[in-house]
Amino acid sequence: MSTLESIATGPSAKHANGSLEEFWMPFSANRQFKAKPRMFVSAKDMHYTTDDGRDVLDATAGLWCCNAGHARPKIVDAVQRQIAELDYAPAFQMGHPKVFQLAERLAALMPGSLDHIFFTNSGSESVDTALKIALAYHKTNGQEGRTRFVGRERGYHGVGFGGISVGGIGNNRRFFGSMLTGVDHLPHTHDLSKNAYSKGVPEHGADLADDLENIVALHGAETIAAVIVEPVAGSTGVLLPPKGYLQRLRELCTKHGILLIFDEVITAFGRVGNATTAAEYFGVQPDIITMAKGLTSGTIPMGAVAVDAKIYDAFMHGPDNAIELFHGYTYSGHPMAAAAGLATLDTYEEEGLFARTAELAPYWESALHGLKGLPHVIDLRNIGLIGAIELQGIEGKPTARAFNAFLKCYDKGVLIRTTGDIIALSPPLIISKQQIDIIFDTISAVIKDLD
Repeated sequence: MSTLESIATGPSAKHANGSLEEFWMPFSANRQFKAKPRMFVSAKDMHYTTDDGRDVLDATAGLWCCNAGHARPKIVDAVQRQIAELDYAPAFQMGHPKVFQLAERLAALMPGSLDHIFFTNSGSESVDTALKIALAYHKTNGQEGRTRFVGRERGYHGVGFGGISVGGIGNNRRFFGSMLTGVDHLPHTHDLSKNAYSKGVPEHGADLADDLENIVALHGAETIAAVIVEPVAGSTGVLLPPKGYLQRLRELCTKHGILLIFDEVITAFGRVGNATTAAEYFGVQPDIITMAKGLTSGTIPMGAVAVDAKIYDAFMHGPDNAIELFHGYTYSGHPMAAAAGLATLDTYEEEGLFARTAELAPYWESALHGLKGLPHVIDLRNIGLIGAIELQGIEGKPTARAFNAFLKCYDKGVLIRTTGDIIALSPPLIISKQQIDIIFDTISAVIKDLD
């Protein structure tokens, strides 16, 4: 038994290396964790190592972010060299070479004319930045009335007040409210009655995009700044876009002069297939794309917002010494993050990891759908190297069954993620077929043992 498990209860809880009590853990059951901690002390490639020396296979790429795996040599070396060379440089009125190099390379990977990059430090900051850019763009174009946003039910757009406002996850909004006024939500696309056990994008539901017409009719297109959606909704349980849905959203936004924002914090960097972005994969070009997570493979916090040339160009007027956009962060384009980002892009390219997603996707799909018919399983869904196993909840105990599966899988050496009563999977793109088998064999055994 780990020494970390032999701790006292209460506010003075201790373990061998000090107290666990002071750290208020994010999105965690703090009391449950501190009663029986799960501690990682190192990681390499596809595995974490626990404090008691066990290897745990990472079926979640950390938190959807370690797309290239853990402790990859090129990325580690780049970060080590960078901190010794230039630890920090201000991004306001100053620069450093690597951030411009990274922006150039990212812009080249974006679809169409999304050729300018604004750097942030997280997905939440990327979303709030995208919303601010959308508002400022319309104001710059003389359309000050376009101040409304349209999100989607069950959408997750981070934890900033802007992201919470356009997001559609109940608990996130219930505790903190909506700080942005004038926000509407499209219906979510999850329909088990028509699309259960779909392999890839489901057949039914493209017409759900037409609800945007109702919102336009209610408020007027001239009041709406942007629609923001995740091409594949990840944190809410892997909700896939029905065939034609994203295309229809694009058509309607174009028709009404509304900007379309794709939140690709999860789906960017090879997650859905042989493409940098889901926009490229689905063949739909938004006006703005938000990114983070896989940008540095989780090594150093960094996010980015890619914007269409028409948006950037709209700001580039007035005196040369005038600030065009009054927005930014102390750590925008941080030297270490930029170095990590460049090395991460090198790793993706040199190892062909986006193509690897496409190659492994059919095997992943087959293994996932092999769970059909197991007790409690009411849906299975997948795209690229993303998967979801939806479990029937226990009456009066929402989330309990899936969380129990999470604990049992951890004990058996596999890290999964749960959201509600859904098991969400998103392994590093370096995964092997043998490791895919281990993941689903473990999950199968655990599900069969669930109450």
